[in-house]
Formats: sequence, C-alpha cells, structure tokens
Amino acid sequence: MSSGSSVRVHGADLFVEAQGQGPGLVFVHAGIADSRMWDGVFERFTGTRRAVRFDVRGFGRSPLPPGRFAYHDDVAGVMDVAGVGRAVLVGCSFGALVAVETCLAHPDRVEGLVLIAPGLGEGGASEEMRRFIEDEEAALDRGDLDGATELNLRMWVDGPARAPGAVDPAVRERVRAMQRAAFEIPVPDGVERTRLDPPAGERLAEIGVPTLVVVGALDVPVMLRVAERIEREVPAARRVVVPGVAHMVSMERADEFVALLEEFITGGR
Repeated sequence: MSSGSSVRVHGADLFVEAQGQGPGLVFVHAGIADSRMWDGVFERFTGTRRAVRFDVRGFGRSPLPPGRFAYHDDVAGVMDVAGVGRAVLVGCSFGALVAVETCLAHPDRVEGLVLIAPGLGEGGASEEMRRFIEDEEAALDRGDLDGATELNLRMWVDGPARAPGAVDPAVRERVRAMQRAAFEIPVPDGVERTRLDPPAGERLAEIGVPTLVVVGALDVPVMLRVAERIEREVPAARRVVVPGVAHMVSMERADEFVALLEEFITGGR
C-alpha cells in the first residue's frame, strides 16, 4: 500500500496510500480536491509517522457506490486497513468536518485534530454561500462543468478579496484539475450519507483532544467565523490565522503549514 492502492472499506473501493512507521497521522482532503492536495506535505511526515491519505468516496480514484455510508466510518475503516490504531487527523474544509465527526463517532481512534479552514455544514446561513451554491447548481444543471469549476476556484482558492492573478497559478491549476475530475464522477441512485445526530456543530464541547485550527485571513467570512467558534467551544483548541491566503492554506503555504503541524504533533500544542 506504500505507493497507493484501492482497498475495500465499508462497501467502497477507496484509494489509500500509507507510508512510514510510528504514530498515526491521517490526512482528509477538501471537497474541492482529492488526496493529491497533500502533495508536498504528506511526504514530509513519512519518515517519523505512519502517514495515511486517501481519496474519499466520490473523489479522485475512489468511485461512489450506491448504498448507505458514513464518512466518519470510512476514516476508521481506512485506519484499520492501514494498520493505524489511533491518529492525529488532519482535515481541510469538508475534510475538517469529517475529521470532527470521526472524533465524535470514534473518540478512541483520535489523539488530536488539525482543522484547516473547517466547515461545520453551516454555509447555508451565509448569503454569500447561498449565492455560490445556487450559481454552482445552475452551472451543473446546464452541463457547464468548466464554469462550475471556475466558480469553486474563485470562491475557495482565490477567496473573496483576491483576483485570480494574485494566486500561484500552479496551485490554482492543481485544484482546477481535482475539482473538474470530481464533477465527472457518476453519482448513482441509492446513495445515502449517514450524518451524526445531533450534528457535529452542536457537539463541539465533547471534543476531548488537542485541536489546532488553521485558517487563512482572506477566506470566506463564514469560515473565519466557524474557526472562531471552534476555538471558543472546543476545550483544548487554539486558532492560527495565516495572513495573505484564503481557503487552501496547506497548498499555498506548505512550508508554513508543515511547521505548524510538526509543532502540534511533537507536543507544542
């Protein structure tokens, strides 16, 4: 599995890559990306940790099969096949929500959380997010996958305060390729995602592990508010705001993020 392979996890064939030995470190990608978003970060930890990354079902090299599933159970299943008992979970955006849900559903498997630009599924409360969702749905309904992809780049890579030309074009192209590919993955009938009840956003005080929240100063305002809320409600949380960057902090500022993650996992929490 060191170079990545497809493994069966709760009825889905998930692409999983696991390298190294030592304490577990599991990366969960954003909803506009797949496990390739961790290129340049993942490799930095394989010498000291049992590092794991995977394509969530419906992204990258992991198809979306019909049936009921829970993302948090998939994370635990991936840890099982990778030989990881407990781990620090690193999640970005949607992946940060999955990490939080995994911590709540499987608390014995999680020793820490690193949440980049975390979402709690509350974007509908923001007028800016409602407009984005409507515009994306309209583009997808008319079959304009390139247009829908560009909407996501403008919202999540550029952020509301920057023009596309202000962003590293290599980062923008990497995200474009991952998001465009995700739009092409078929969604079969009969797919049903199981969510936590009560939802994670109502259970933050239950998180009993050290938690680092990393957010870009130029991110969408609702994400900045979520980061503040997590810091306020999770007992052992601290928040770091990275200036000059929007949603994809670990891609735009890989070295800075690696330093923060190294400090966290070595005890500087």
